[in-house]
Amino acid sequence: MFVIIGWLLALGCIFGVFIAHGGNIGVILHALPFELITIFGAAAGAFLANNQMKVVKAAMKGLGLCFKGSRFSKARYMELLALMFDILQKARKEGLMSIEKDVEDPHNSAVFQKYPTVGSDHHVVEFITDYLRMMVSGNLNAHEIESLMDSEIETHHQEEHAAVAALNRLAGGLPAFGIVAAVLGVVNTMGSVGQPPAVLGGMIGSALVGTFLGILLAYGFVEPLGGLLEQKVEDAGKELQCIKTTLLASMQGYAPQVAIEFGRKVLYSGDRPTFVELESHVKGKK
Repeated sequence: MFVIIGWLLALGCIFGVFIAHGGNIGVILHALPFELITIFGAAAGAFLANNQMKVVKAAMKGLGLCFKGSRFSKARYMELLALMFDILQKARKEGLMSIEKDVEDPHNSAVFQKYPTVGSDHHVVEFITDYLRMMVSGNLNAHEIESLMDSEIETHHQEEHAAVAALNRLAGGLPAFGIVAAVLGVVNTMGSVGQPPAVLGGMIGSALVGTFLGILLAYGFVEPLGGLLEQKVEDAGKELQCIKTTLLASMQGYAPQVAIEFGRKVLYSGDRPTFVELESHVKGKK
C-alpha cells in the first residue's frame, strides 16, 4: 500500500505543480502513449537481453512481493524461536536421535505442525532440518557446520540480490532510453521544419516528454522498487542468521532457552520480540 501512496504523492506533486504554473498537461498526455511504448519496449528488450531467465523470473516475483506487506514480523519470529526451542528441548531431554523423525519428515512432525506459519515455509524448514540432520549424525563439529551455514546463506544472498541488481540496472538505463525517445522526437520535428511555429513547438515539447518520462520512471518508480526489494531480501537473510545462531549456540552446549536468546539478539530491533514476550510465547505453546 505504501508503494502506491508514494507513487501517488510523487505524481501529484510533479504534475500538480506543473499545472499550477500554467503548464499545458495536454502536450504530455498527447505524447505519453508513444513515449511510454518506446521507453518500455526498449527497456523490456534490454532487460531480457541482459539477464538469464531465472533472474527475470526472480525479478518478476520480487516485484510482486513489493506490493505485499512484509512477512517478517515479530509474531513470525516468535513462532520461529518457539519452534527452535521445542526441537532443541526435545533433543536435550530425549537425545538427538529423538528428533530424527521430525527432521526426516517435517510435514508430518507434530513439532513443525504446531507452528504453521514457519512450518509451511519450505526454504526455512529445509534450512533447519538440513543442519539438524548434521547435528544428529554427529560427523561434523560446530565450526564445520558454521562454515557450511555461512556458505549457504551467502549463496542465498547472491541469488536474491541478482534480481535487485537487475532492477537497479534497468533503473540506470531508463533515462538513456528516455533520451533515445526524445532524439527520435527531435528527428521527427526536424523533418517538419516547414510547419508553423506553434506546431513545431508542440512537436518539440512532445519530444522532451521522452526525457522527462525516462528520468521519472527510473528514479520515481523502478529504483525505489529495487531498494524495497533489497530490504526484503535482507529481512529473509536475517531469518537464516537467526536460525544459524540458535543452532550453533545449542551445539556449543547452551540450554535451549539460552540458545534462542542468542538467536533473538540477531534480529533487527524493530521486529525483535522482547525477552518477556518470547518467554511468554514459548510457555504458551507448551
